Amino acid sequence: MPRTTPKSTTIAADLPFEQAKKELETIVRKLEEGQLPLAEALALFERGQALATRCGALLAEAELKVKQLVPQGDGYELQEFEGAEE
Repeated sequence: MPRTTPKSTTIAADLPFEQAKKELETIVRKLEEGQLPLAEALALFERGQALATRCGALLAEAELKVKQLVPQGDGYELQEFEGAEE
C-alpha cells in the first residue's frame, strides 16, 4: 500500500511521543480533508491507529513515573506523587 510520507516507514513503536503525536495530527488532517484515494486513506488510517497506540502507551508509562514508592511498614506502597493532579 502507498505511504504518503517518509516518516511512515519508521515503526510507530520506535517513535518518541512528540514525533508520534505530530505525525498522527498530520494524518488526521489529511483524512479529514477526504481527498485521498481509498487505498492511501486506508494505509494512513492503519498508520494512525499504530501511532495512537504508541501515544497511549507512552502516556500510560509517563503516568506511572509520576507515582512514587513510599515506605510503608516493612515494604513500600505506590502512591501518587505529591502535587500530581488526578
